[in-house]
Amino acid sequence: MNRIDKLFSNSPQRLLSIYFCAGAPTPDGTADIIRTLAREGVDMIEIGIPFSDPMADGPVIQDAATKALRNGMTLEKLFTQLEGIRRDVDIPLILMGYLNPVFRYGFEAFCRRCASVGVDGMIIPDLPFKDYLERYKDIAARYDLRFIMLITPETSEERVRLIDAHTSGFIYMVSSAATTGAQKDFDAQKQAYFKRIADLRLRIPRMVGFGISNRQTFDAACEYASGGIIGSRFVTLLDEAGGDAGKAIRQLKSDIGI
Repeated sequence: MNRIDKLFSNSPQRLLSIYFCAGAPTPDGTADIIRTLAREGVDMIEIGIPFSDPMADGPVIQDAATKALRNGMTLEKLFTQLEGIRRDVDIPLILMGYLNPVFRYGFEAFCRRCASVGVDGMIIPDLPFKDYLERYKDIAARYDLRFIMLITPETSEERVRLIDAHTSGFIYMVSSAATTGAQKDFDAQKQAYFKRIADLRLRIPRMVGFGISNRQTFDAACEYASGGIIGSRFVTLLDEAGGDAGKAIRQLKSDIGI
């Protein structure tokens, strides 16, 4: 069974998924960060593929991507660093990247390499849903990879239900139409959006991302979904800790009350 499916198979609650950018803050620390996060009880990891124009990302993750590119990180180097990771880590691993580097690599070659190193799924925010259905869904399925789609407060019910019907793994609920970045709380409008999606009783689970940084935001995400995805706050803590992922994740877990 795909590890993402396995994670969600028993309707778990308060799942913690962590995002970080491969190649930052150090060029060779990717595998060690993954191992540390797994040891510290993180449920799922989203590994960012650095790109020069990350349109969905706020300044913290943009800065991490810039550092990673300056450190010489490439998609091929990332795959090389992930070789053998499954000897130590059994939690789901997801690659998050944009169309340009993935398509330059070749989509099927990318899927084949993901499968060979033990990656379970992918997030490509700028891939149109229509193109996914017509050209890429079957290729990803051939390699048992889950294609995670994002929805926002502006996504129509019709589109949400299409995504629910034609994807697997989980739906990534973006908390707002803005870019990534830590927030102190989720206002009534955002929580109404979470409830509206929860009331649709969708087929596949949901995770909430963008803006989670403390107990209030994590609790709000967990009230309406299986858990939260935290990126910017962890990337900030990782940088402040000089790349010490253990120190960073322990501080984050304390901040969100788990």
